[in-house]
Amino acid sequence: MDWVLIIFVAFKAVVLATGMFFAIKWHYDQGKKDPEKAKERRAVLRAGVKVVAVFTVAVLCLVLVTFVLGNKLGLDLTLP
Repeated sequence: MDWVLIIFVAFKAVVLATGMFFAIKWHYDQGKKDPEKAKERRAVLRAGVKVVAVFTVAVLCLVLVTFVLGNKLGLDLTLP
């Protein structure tokens, strides 16, 4: 039973990694075709970095609020 989970997770990781590789390669090749879009690409990259940063801060705040609320409610949140 444990081997099935390991095989499925490994297969999923390989498929996702292959898909990401080809997606990045395709976008890179498309960018080389039209060098005028470099400014647009930079703007999109900047916006993407901002979205990732805001999402990361939001997740960290949510985790902090969850632990504070759990402690106030008397839950045992110690790690094993």
